[in-house]
Amino acid sequence: MLLKSFITYLSHEKRYSQHTITSYQTDLSQFREYIQKTFELDFLEVKHTHLRSYMVDLMENDKSTQTINRKISTLRSFYKFLLREDRIVQDPSALIKAPKVAKHLPVFVDAQKMDHLLDSEEYFQTNFSSIRDHLIIELLFGAGLRLAELLQIKETDIDIYANTIKVLGKRNKERVVPINKQLINQVNKYIELKKLQNFNNNLPILIVTNTGAAAYPKLIYRAVTEHLKFVSTHEKKSPHVLRHSYATSLLNAGADLNAIKELLGHSSLAATQVYTHNSIERLKTIYKQAHPKA
Repeated sequence: MLLKSFITYLSHEKRYSQHTITSYQTDLSQFREYIQKTFELDFLEVKHTHLRSYMVDLMENDKSTQTINRKISTLRSFYKFLLREDRIVQDPSALIKAPKVAKHLPVFVDAQKMDHLLDSEEYFQTNFSSIRDHLIIELLFGAGLRLAELLQIKETDIDIYANTIKVLGKRNKERVVPINKQLINQVNKYIELKKLQNFNNNLPILIVTNTGAAAYPKLIYRAVTEHLKFVSTHEKKSPHVLRHSYATSLLNAGADLNAIKELLGHSSLAATQVYTHNSIERLKTIYKQAHPKA
């Protein structure tokens, strides 16, 4: 009952996405399983010592610092909710300190390499699945979309006259992202080919499987990883790498940081500023290559 009330709060008051809500549910279910099995306790009986024990257990099971911090964040939100609802008198997460995360620069693919991948005919065929995969990569790199955002794009979200896409981002926040005419033409080509497949359903969703069903995360991952291997030596080849590449390309071309923030749908400028580090690293590389005293 407590968990159900919290999920309703996240959905209706916080307006979190279904992806985020599922993550919260998973984290809390795993925590409940741990405290029941280890201490025979329920949520309302938990003290800060039990939370610390859970953190140690996660570390001993080789969970990454990012994973541990995410689970701690979930528990903090949950216990703040319980405190607000007068279900507890003291927040057990208040005394918990999250482990420090080492900062890593976002992985990105150089714009010239992406242009080569997307403009060359050698990497894509003329069948439906290949044209769809081409469009997936174009949208991720050309509009800086998150994976969850791409999966929700409808055909009607694309304005072929204004050259824009309406995107439903985190917390159901809408934004309008401009795209180039070439990408609009590619969308039109894909939609026409999609109609010719004579799928049994008429889903409004833009990206679909070979049978006409709504696309799923693994399909997007597969399309991205199979093609990025041609232009990137980075171990990480995920849809988010293309979002990083989009932002980095804009910054390197002189785009204003606040404008990039709005295009990415970031809630604060702090999340966008990480891309300035990539630009600084790029300038250092150019300096080392070009300056006689470097």
